[in-house]
Amino acid sequence: MTTKAGAILMAALLVLYVALVGWRAVQFIATGEPAAVGIGIALIVLPVIALWALWRELAFGVRSQALVRRLEAEGGLDLGIPVKPSGRPERAAADAAFPEFRAATEAEPDSWRAWLRLGLAYDAAGDRRRARGAVRRAITLERAER
Repeated sequence: MTTKAGAILMAALLVLYVALVGWRAVQFIATGEPAAVGIGIALIVLPVIALWALWRELAFGVRSQALVRRLEAEGGLDLGIPVKPSGRPERAAADAAFPEFRAATEAEPDSWRAWLRLGLAYDAAGDRRRARGAVRRAITLERAER
């Protein structure tokens, strides 16, 4: 199963779950008993938070993939990091190439392309938290550029 299909399946399952929990919440609230009403409200609030988080993650995925495709079309996607037969980058090579990408973002702090490459380099080096932060910065800069 591809990552995209997996994300769509998980999103569909979450929407189904939220619908079922929402129906149960309405039933709790309809009883009129204070404890049941409190449970019903909690059953509404928590799925809303879950839907918001799902929306943010899906939007991040769509926007980041659009930037990757755009950078690839411009011919700037090759990071020069060798990959294993599995398709994963070689971590040692990614670590060695990393300073180049950091220097590029320091030289051009308003370039979404530099930030996206930095995010991809972080990802190749295994630092997912910083990778997401750099890609989020790239998305913000690209939106401001339009």
